[in-house]
Amino acid sequence: MALQPNSPEARDVAYLVHPYTNFRANEEQGPMIIERGEGVYVWDNNGKKYIEGMAGLWSTSLGFQHKRLVAAATKQLEKLPYYHQFGQKSHLPGIDLAEKLMNLAPSSVSKVFFNNSGSEANDTAIKIIWYYNNARGRHEKKKIIGRINGYHGITLAAASLTGRTLNHSGFDVPLAGFLHTNNPHYYRFGEVGESEEDFATRMADDLDKMIIEEGPETVAAFFAEPVMGAGGVITPPKTYFEKIQAVLKKHDVLMVVDEVICGFCRTGNFWASETYNIKPDILVCAKALSSSYLPISGTMISDDIYQAIADASAKYGVFGHGYTYSGHPVAAAVALETLKIYEEDDILGHVRTVAKRFQERLTNFGEHPLVGEVRGVGLVGATELVKDKTTKEAFAASDGVGAMVSNYCLEQGLITRPVGDSMCFCPPLIVSESEIDDMFDRYAHALDDSLDALSRQGAAVA
Repeated sequence: MALQPNSPEARDVAYLVHPYTNFRANEEQGPMIIERGEGVYVWDNNGKKYIEGMAGLWSTSLGFQHKRLVAAATKQLEKLPYYHQFGQKSHLPGIDLAEKLMNLAPSSVSKVFFNNSGSEANDTAIKIIWYYNNARGRHEKKKIIGRINGYHGITLAAASLTGRTLNHSGFDVPLAGFLHTNNPHYYRFGEVGESEEDFATRMADDLDKMIIEEGPETVAAFFAEPVMGAGGVITPPKTYFEKIQAVLKKHDVLMVVDEVICGFCRTGNFWASETYNIKPDILVCAKALSSSYLPISGTMISDDIYQAIADASAKYGVFGHGYTYSGHPVAAAVALETLKIYEEDDILGHVRTVAKRFQERLTNFGEHPLVGEVRGVGLVGATELVKDKTTKEAFAASDGVGAMVSNYCLEQGLITRPVGDSMCFCPPLIVSESEIDDMFDRYAHALDDSLDALSRQGAAVA
């Protein structure tokens, strides 16, 4: 269908380059334009209402139009709309946020560096790791290990750390020095008769072998999301992180926990590091730090790391890293207010209450003919669509089943996100039980519509 001249859709195609988009498809079809939001709902520019089943991009934790966050931004804009943190300069919103965040952080980290996105936060972590090892005279200890299908962002270093071919193709990444160990997806990669615990042991053994083969003196850090979000909501197999951390400790390799999606109550604890008993040397956060009302992220580091880089900064005269908008006072004020709301409104208690309904409804989709695996924790989850439930045979990528289901979801007034053929759900943390039911009722209709469409196309589903 031709786009109407001078329509928002036509102007978008004329002037805008989108992230994560097939440009030719956008030229043909135009974008979906979201005009406003309230609570867990958004409306497009045609007035259609949707449940935002992904909280935007895993991130709008307090929903849309939270008045306290709007007021916090407005108040700070009127007082100090911008200042920086370069050269020993600071401002109260940045100081207050750092203090509050560190009081909530795991005990293994002690200070925070502010950035603007999860990608930047991971880039900062990588640079700090290199700087730290240089400061300690370990100039060869620089290799960084991520995981196949892991996601840590799309700046040059973060994209190299990310383990998804989608983010590598055409970009000449990964850069040298970035390695990827196995994807710990038990459903897909567990062997016949292998328990979750045995699978976790094998994953840890594979990491151990990789570090030994590369040379422990050359391996600096291991990055992991507690739950692999953009990889399809892959939850770790039992005992996985316990065994992984033992390998890292053995080889003096830093544990970096990417909580960009998982942090701030999402998994049923304030940090997913608590959920999975991880003790990070570095913890990276973003997204729900400000409920995504303004861009801000944090790279939290241990005191051991801080002391080493502090000595090096004195040697070099300055720590030569930073962003114009690091700890932007308006973003910091909104993030501080977000953290206050989490505490004052007992968002964690709410998540723990409604997560039971969320996981129950999600689990029930395991009975659907299209669903091979259901996985999740807290208020995040996914259903993996398969051609054959018994053999776990996947649909061919050319079948476009995930995209088909996503489009049927849109017809039902539900926004979700397909990662391949895994349909992901990550609603705002303020979602109610009735809204959870409404969301999954719409998804059930979309799944049934997709099954009917596949049958009409002659695609057999076992």
